[in-house]
Amino acid sequence: LRIVPERGGLVTAWCCNGRELLYLDQQRFADPFKSIRGGIPVLFPICGNLPGDVLPLPGGEYTLKQHGFARDLPWELQLLDDQSGVKLSLRDTQATLAAYPFEFLIEMRVRPIANALEIETTVHNRSDDVMPFSFGLHPYFQVADLNMVHLEGLPNSCLNHLEMAEAETARQLERLSQGVDFLTRPAGSVALVDEASGASLQLQHDKPMDLTVVWTDPPRQMVCLEPWTGPREALISGDHKLELNPGNKQQLVCRYISG
Repeated sequence: LRIVPERGGLVTAWCCNGRELLYLDQQRFADPFKSIRGGIPVLFPICGNLPGDVLPLPGGEYTLKQHGFARDLPWELQLLDDQSGVKLSLRDTQATLAAYPFEFLIEMRVRPIANALEIETTVHNRSDDVMPFSFGLHPYFQVADLNMVHLEGLPNSCLNHLEMAEAETARQLERLSQGVDFLTRPAGSVALVDEASGASLQLQHDKPMDLTVVWTDPPRQMVCLEPWTGPREALISGDHKLELNPGNKQQLVCRYISG
């Protein structure tokens, strides 16, 4: 693993069995004023965006930009006690409280295990109020040819984020090389198969982080296969919105298995 904690706790490289699986745009990464394209960005306390970037709460309205702030902040990094991986930690600050009025702690344990990468996240509510949130990961996986990629395990219908309308998943998969952005609600694991290289990757994600977003950005030869807890605007619509009582915590687990 290669991790840059000061840039959003970003995992920038994952080499498994001698092969680098992650995509990273080095030029954009070198420019601190541009959003990162690559690695495994962390999405918190929302996934996607909100209308007008406004989060309405009982105590007022707050400005919260797309995917939240976790991917833009420095995280703490330390080895796990058993040295099986690392722990990344993020706590609330005065800046986060201005956008999201809750005291929190996120602990993300990242473990490279046999043929796989496991990410176990615990979200703690350290505030005195019920804390609503969504959490997701936005990993970029490099592929040899977008025209020779297919995905398995997705349901027949999806939500096309580009039009915010229901769509046929098969039609979206036909457009990977043209650019897609859609959310699905699979019943189990999802597999990304790169026929040109002969490689495959299986996403296993447990409830409540069991939604899957697929995103491509041609001409970049990569596919984002993202586990989310809730869809866009979940904190407004209530669809898959997670809430933590004061002092409580929520555990979220996913793993990527390389084949």
